[in-house]
Amino acid sequence: MILQRALILSILLGFVFSTMIGPFMIPALRRVKAGQSIREDGPQTHLIKAGTPTMGGLIMIPSSILAVILLTEMTYELKAAFLSFLGFAIIGFIDDYLKVVLKRPLGLRAYQKMGLQIFVTAIFIGLADYLLILPEKLFIPYARVYIDLGILWIPFLFFVIIGTVNSVNLTDGLDGLASGITVIVTGFFSLVAWHMGYQDLAWFAGAVSGSCIGFLVYNIYPAKIFMGDTGSLALGGAIAALAVITNMTLLLPIVGGVFFIETLSVMIQVAGYKTTGKRIFRMSPLHHHFELCGWSETRVVTVFWGVTIILCLAGILGIQ
Repeated sequence: MILQRALILSILLGFVFSTMIGPFMIPALRRVKAGQSIREDGPQTHLIKAGTPTMGGLIMIPSSILAVILLTEMTYELKAAFLSFLGFAIIGFIDDYLKVVLKRPLGLRAYQKMGLQIFVTAIFIGLADYLLILPEKLFIPYARVYIDLGILWIPFLFFVIIGTVNSVNLTDGLDGLASGITVIVTGFFSLVAWHMGYQDLAWFAGAVSGSCIGFLVYNIYPAKIFMGDTGSLALGGAIAALAVITNMTLLLPIVGGVFFIETLSVMIQVAGYKTTGKRIFRMSPLHHHFELCGWSETRVVTVFWGVTIILCLAGILGIQ
């Protein structure tokens, strides 16, 4: 009962801190003119969003950290999770700062961003291995067995972590979409971690979930602020760390199915255009395709949230 209350408290603290920081951070970002630029080839309804403050991750990140620090000590698992969370946040911040503050449209170049992501991933895996919290075998959900990937284990983890981080980043395209889905997915991992005895990770996941709920107060349609790469990369790093440490990496394509499908839609679009010269979707990522098909932004977001809830319920069956 005490642990359950602490888990609820972590969510509440994350929510409270996030809603408190928002009214100070949004005007501050406006003052430095950290406004979002909008793609001219995207849905025309998005053009009105030009200039909306971005880098909203600066609301969620300190909120999550404060909530966890007030609840528990820095265990090995938390140190590794924080490294992933903050490491990817820094990459996102640099990219956002270059684009929206220094007005360099390209921000970090693709090779620079990928190089930094590989570096942070390597540090995270190395630290987790050094602290003896890195799983040695891959857990297969539903079958409830473990397999040894041998020399493929580390490359597999690199693929999972970097893939997850960039999937969350691609999903961040509509008001409340990525933040709302993250609330559900991190909520799922808080329950998984608590069930497995990782109390500190449960509180961390709960704090991230609560911070995202608080952020939604300002990010829900019509958004007063966007999370930017600062937020999306940080959230991807948190989700990836939770999945790796709890050895639930194979549940990510299920509970994070929307992230996975959004990324897959981009890959299909690019491959299809390069091979046939035609676009498979009206626009990618997938959320923009539905918008151009006539769905309202709020409808797309609500449906994607609902799908994520169903997928997380299916994910629970994989660990029973």
